[in-house]
Amino acid sequence: MKLNCEREQILSPLQAVIGVVERRQTMPILANVLLSVRDGRLSVTATDLEVELVAAVTVSGAESGEITVPGRKLLDIIKALPDRVEVKLSLEGDKIIVRGGKSRFTLSTLSATEFPTVDEINPTASFELLQVDLKRLLEKTQFSMAQQDVRYYLNGMLLEADGKLLRTVATDGHRLALCELELKTPSTLNQVIVPRKGVLELSRLVGQEGSVLIEVGSNHIRATIGDIRFTSKLIDGRFPEYGRVIPNKPPRTVKADRDLLRHALQRTAILSNEKYRGIKLALRANVLTIMAHNPEQEEAEEEVEVGYEGDSMEVGFNVNYLLDALGAIDGAEVELGLTDSNSSCLVSLPGGGAARYVVMPMRL
Repeated sequence: MKLNCEREQILSPLQAVIGVVERRQTMPILANVLLSVRDGRLSVTATDLEVELVAAVTVSGAESGEITVPGRKLLDIIKALPDRVEVKLSLEGDKIIVRGGKSRFTLSTLSATEFPTVDEINPTASFELLQVDLKRLLEKTQFSMAQQDVRYYLNGMLLEADGKLLRTVATDGHRLALCELELKTPSTLNQVIVPRKGVLELSRLVGQEGSVLIEVGSNHIRATIGDIRFTSKLIDGRFPEYGRVIPNKPPRTVKADRDLLRHALQRTAILSNEKYRGIKLALRANVLTIMAHNPEQEEAEEEVEVGYEGDSMEVGFNVNYLLDALGAIDGAEVELGLTDSNSSCLVSLPGGGAARYVVMPMRL
């Protein structure tokens, strides 16, 4: 295997895939990337057995072949070379030689036949959408995914399409985030759960321009973004019936300036309990009082003018969950839907909107 290319040509695919190469591996081969040259094209593949990334680029002076090399070492070498220098890679025996300018590096290799790859996923559903739309769907919900929860199906994001609506949902059991997007061409996709790492990698890959093709098989989801192909295993589990968690027309509605409310919550949160992050909201006509205290007997109180005409009530929440939801709302105004002191809060744009957030109450 041989290839010649400009530094930037090989740097780009390496940077695209390196995110799935773990620094500590149970299998040595997973610390490597697969370099494969076919018909003047170099493809770079990385995997952690859950997520696979493949990035391709056209190269000159190429001889077909494939081999695996230490991923992070190769990336560090290419990054350290001068801009626009010509890079030459050649396989000599069981070592790969990297030359750039007056520099020469010899790297160990492992056989390409040992490298685990995903070939066909036999898609049962597929649809195309703009990268910017997919990025929005992911970013509006990913912060609500669980981390290392024993309920493994919560450690990821639900993706489903019903006719023209594509929906992402994430929950950690204490809060829930939902975002919807209208597809240009109808598609039906049964519920699939994309694992947390897959969601974060896909969110990193999608940019501002161009479209992305999504294909879903029985065990995998695949996204093709230009010369980059992302494949992730799906979580085999049943996602909670999220529709039952979202309050339907809460009787009490609070309308507030999003930034004013956010800043008031941030200030009050300074003196909340560092472990539980609880704050109390007290409502009366057109006034919201936010209160916090901690074990050191310190207290914070802030009043915010809001649009509210219901009965007086008090309810406690984790302030971080409220701040995350407010941070994901796009508009200048926000609406809080409340039922009573023991029920969850619905955070959305006034009148609804494509994104909705549910925060469970806390006993304080």
